[in-house]
Amino acid sequence: MRPPSASRRTIRAILALLTASLVATACAGPPPGPTAGADAAAAAGKGATPSSSARDAGPTRLTNCGVQVEVAEVPQRLVTLHQGATEVALALGLEDRMVGTASIDDAIAPRWRAAYESVPVLAKESPSAEAFLATRADFAYASYASAFAKDGVGERDLLKSRGIASYVSPFGCQKSGPPATATFDAVWGELRDIARVFDVEDRAESIIAAQRTAMTELRAQAPGKGLRVLWFDSGDRTPFVGAGDGGPQVILDTVGATNVFADLPGAWADGSWERVVAARPDVIVLADATWSTAQQKIDYLRGDPVLGTLPAVQREAFVILPFSETTPGVRLADGATSLAAQLRELNSR
Repeated sequence: MRPPSASRRTIRAILALLTASLVATACAGPPPGPTAGADAAAAAGKGATPSSSARDAGPTRLTNCGVQVEVAEVPQRLVTLHQGATEVALALGLEDRMVGTASIDDAIAPRWRAAYESVPVLAKESPSAEAFLATRADFAYASYASAFAKDGVGERDLLKSRGIASYVSPFGCQKSGPPATATFDAVWGELRDIARVFDVEDRAESIIAAQRTAMTELRAQAPGKGLRVLWFDSGDRTPFVGAGDGGPQVILDTVGATNVFADLPGAWADGSWERVVAARPDVIVLADATWSTAQQKIDYLRGDPVLGTLPAVQREAFVILPFSETTPGVRLADGATSLAAQLRELNSR
């Protein structure tokens, strides 16, 4: 997940500072495949039939980023406003109820691509309030609170007054409180929240059980044991790196590797090339995103007269992960699994 504006780096740095004292833990793995997608339909006309397992225990109530959310009936017209939220919805098999999506960081996971392509895309990044309201949504789900700013789709109180419930990923809270601690338990908590709202709790529990089992095995195997890792997110003159309290640290802890910037607070932080040179990392993890591709970072490392001499660069000890697998969300377990596989491949050279 990522903020949808040109100030992504700034916003993510703010989120990192808010989580400065949080300690990451992990125990997860890849979720099962999704339900097949529905036929494509226009945003204003698409909507699923009521759930066959209608809620009979009254409304769903939960507290989300300091906001009280109450849903009397299972929502039937969902709009997701960032990739992280979109993929949670797809993992839960909600594509038949999705009437719009927006803001993709890299690429939807292949197992959900067909379902994703059945859902109208409202905007490349942030949709206008007009485009959002035209969907006649009854539930809005975002990865970042910025989606509900005045210049976004509308503030949450305003949407509520129009009968539209809303939810922000606990990792994207801002003004109403600090983001959630980056752990798999918190990832699963978000998954359970959305599953409760949409009355598909059995699907969430199936995903969680699979992730817990797979990551327990991965932690026991510890394919990264003894390896020092630089997690290079973006930047050139100053590297923006995975720090000690976010998704990167959760993944590295899962595979047993050491983060050379683990002492920095927050999820991401500005590192320094001097420290990288001194640390001489064994492996460099590269986040691959639309705004900073893995290849751009590889080219920069190779082209720098000092960084190009690092053993990891000369040995091409690079691990590439989609950005969407490096932040807390339903694909964070995929990131740990992929990192483990790529480390094994490097170790076999």
